[in-house]
Amino acid sequence: MSQSRIPLAVRAGAALLAAATISVAGAAVAQAHVRVTPDSTAEGGYSRLTFRVPNESDTAGTTSVEVSLPTDTPFTSVMTKPVPGWKAEVTQEDLPKPVDLDGTTVTKAASTVTWTADKGTAINPGEYQEFSISVGPLPKEGTTIGLPVKQTYSDGKVSDWSEPAVEGEEEPESPMPSFEVTAAEADDHHGTTAAAESAADTTEHTTDESSSDSAARWLGAGGLAVGVIGLLLAALAWRRVATLTAAGSTNTTGSTGKTGSSV
Repeated sequence: MSQSRIPLAVRAGAALLAAATISVAGAAVAQAHVRVTPDSTAEGGYSRLTFRVPNESDTAGTTSVEVSLPTDTPFTSVMTKPVPGWKAEVTQEDLPKPVDLDGTTVTKAASTVTWTADKGTAINPGEYQEFSISVGPLPKEGTTIGLPVKQTYSDGKVSDWSEPAVEGEEEPESPMPSFEVTAAEADDHHGTTAAAESAADTTEHTTDESSSDSAARWLGAGGLAVGVIGLLLAALAWRRVATLTAAGSTNTTGSTGKTGSSV
């Protein structure tokens, strides 16, 4: 057998292993950004916004998360959901200019929500945390709600998630969490009790996150499977190299011995 086939097999195994590494890394990167998941996007309604914040540092923990709220379409109601080990603070500020909301002139509204970790409760490397707020009412259909996030680490580094996504272009390096308001629902009732809203929000959010996590796990598992196949191919190729080398050595020894007897 020509030895040129052996490096080819080795290269094939290495290529599969590299592809597996890239696919797993790609899945991890895709999940690494700060994201917002609204439970409802209907015009005029109230929504539970859940921010998933992953820790991207290998050496420091996330100690603070600050979300900026819109001032051109302000929310008149902002409530935070308690997170064990974290303190939440809603800051009210004067709006750049008065805003008319259903006949009411609003000059001051919530501008930021900041969560600060207690000692020993930072988001450590390899972990993520979720922070939720209830806001409303949502503005007109078609409005894009941008929610810039500043993520502060224990070493002083700040990740600024504020780059708006542009349709038709690649996602920016630090995309801003956002969502678009949709048409009002026919059966939307502003008087829904907080308890009922919370139960429905929790169920739907859990389902969405489970689907996302399942997809990520399948991507990771597929990448690992490809990597294992690559390693097996490489191992078989190297084993073939050893076998051919040993066979060649035996043939050479036998041939040498026969020549000697003839002399």
